[in-house]
Amino acid sequence: MDALDFPLTLAREGSVEFYIPKVEGLKRRGPGTAKIPVFYNPAMELNRDLAVLFLKAVNLIRQVKSACEPMAGCGVRGIRFAVEVEGIEKVVMNDLNPRAVRLAKLNVEKAGVQGKVQVFNFDAEELLCRYSAPGERFDYVDLDPYGSPIPYLDSALRAVRLGGFLALTATDMPLLCGAAPKPCLRRYGAKPLRTEYCHELAARILIGSAVRLAARRDLALKPVFTHASDHYVRVYFQLLKGGSRADEVLSWLGLVYHCSKCLNRTLVKGLKPPQPALKCECGKPLEPAGPLWLGGLWSLKLVEAMLNQLPKASLGQFKAASRLLERVREEAQVESPTYYTVDRLAEKYGGLPPSPAEVVKVLRAEGFKASLTHFNPQSFRTSAPHRVVVEAFRRLSQN
Repeated sequence: MDALDFPLTLAREGSVEFYIPKVEGLKRRGPGTAKIPVFYNPAMELNRDLAVLFLKAVNLIRQVKSACEPMAGCGVRGIRFAVEVEGIEKVVMNDLNPRAVRLAKLNVEKAGVQGKVQVFNFDAEELLCRYSAPGERFDYVDLDPYGSPIPYLDSALRAVRLGGFLALTATDMPLLCGAAPKPCLRRYGAKPLRTEYCHELAARILIGSAVRLAARRDLALKPVFTHASDHYVRVYFQLLKGGSRADEVLSWLGLVYHCSKCLNRTLVKGLKPPQPALKCECGKPLEPAGPLWLGGLWSLKLVEAMLNQLPKASLGQFKAASRLLERVREEAQVESPTYYTVDRLAEKYGGLPPSPAEVVKVLRAEGFKASLTHFNPQSFRTSAPHRVVVEAFRRLSQN
């Protein structure tokens, strides 16, 4: 192996020790920096912990023997799959950066998984297309680029076997959250919206874009686990075959209409906007976001399986993963698109913001589904109509 031309230091995640470039200022939060010889972002440790948990849980339902990481950087994610996920027999890692390939190979040797892990030096799309033939495809593909995964999605779909799983990470959150509507429309084919629940809209825009692209191939992408953490959104899909299944998932696409005056929101299923434009009950025109995904974000069975795997996993972000999964298990039982933040309600309706837990308790007592949400610690989601939410908030904010 060619010698590396930059200094290294040891790092550890899960049960794996590995080398990373020795640089100053690697942050535990936020996007990584491209100003290092080989990309590594310590802030994505929770992302990688949850990916390991996901594969451990999926193996209880449907065995995953092969995995691919087409943008591997130093290789820690793929190596952790090989070391920590029982049943994984083959991991293919790849990076366009030759220095990353050399470092990943060094880390493969350090972990002692040469028999399971292969490392290549191709463009990500070329690598994925090389594994597009029947019998060559993977049980799981993990697409975690710097920015949007959409440019690589068509190639990724080719490389996942039917019934297999695909994970997508999007780190272009300002764009997805409404700061740049034109680039979002260009990249995702959807209009974003700057709202208090924009992180959920970001996930739903990502899902909607992926679902539409897959449907062109008579493929159905079914979201089974979704989370937003720090500077990114992450969605795991199962890939299913058939025009009827593709039509079924497409039927869950639609638009969210938001009222900036009273914070009401209206869901409209279908890809064709209603004519004329909708107005809120308060009289103000509603502003649309989408098309996006209006269906479920989680498989409750899978979330519970991930929680059951927690005590058996070696995770550096154990507490964060546990808190997130516990919260997701709660909100997966509500599954009403969009959420409310108590701060934004207080801004519009006055009074002191009560705790989200108090609002949830009141709404449940009135017979509605309600839960806290992992998307925002000051938020809650509910099946209650907007009018009921406002009434409950006003009662609590005056106490």
